[in-house]
Amino acid sequence: MKHTLSVLVEDEAGVLTRIAGLFARRGFNIESLAVGPAEQVGISRITMVVPGSDSDIEQLTKQLYKLINVLKVQDLTDVPCVERELMLLKVNANSTTRSEIIEFAQIFRTRVVDIAEDALTLEVVGDPGKMVAIVQVLTRFGIREIARTGKIALSRESGVNTEYLKTLESRL
Repeated sequence: MKHTLSVLVEDEAGVLTRIAGLFARRGFNIESLAVGPAEQVGISRITMVVPGSDSDIEQLTKQLYKLINVLKVQDLTDVPCVERELMLLKVNANSTTRSEIIEFAQIFRTRVVDIAEDALTLEVVGDPGKMVAIVQVLTRFGIREIARTGKIALSRESGVNTEYLKTLESRL
């Protein structure tokens, strides 16, 4: 199972290296990694997607807390949260396919951020499923390049689990 971990750390040189080293020593692969400033000056939030069992992640969390600069570790996997990724997608687009690609971009609520004679670059923001879906749709035009951030996530203060609501909606 994939787990999403949110780790608050002191913003000091070498923190990310120590965390990555811990994962490497334990034989864990980090599938997605995003790092940036948190709500407080001098604190950064690291969001990671890591495959492993619940007991593996529990042990990993204990090990993370042993690192000096780690302040808080939260497993967001089973917590209602907001998840987003950013992707830049460069796709072949000639004069005959350009309008069709732009229509798909509108359906997926993406932005065209660059237009060339034979290509379009799209900015896609959303959950990981949206990223996979738009890549599948646009593959037939020929994808030139993809650049993707790691997943970022925050728990929902409202406590509303939108994934649960989607399953209810699909039953109606």
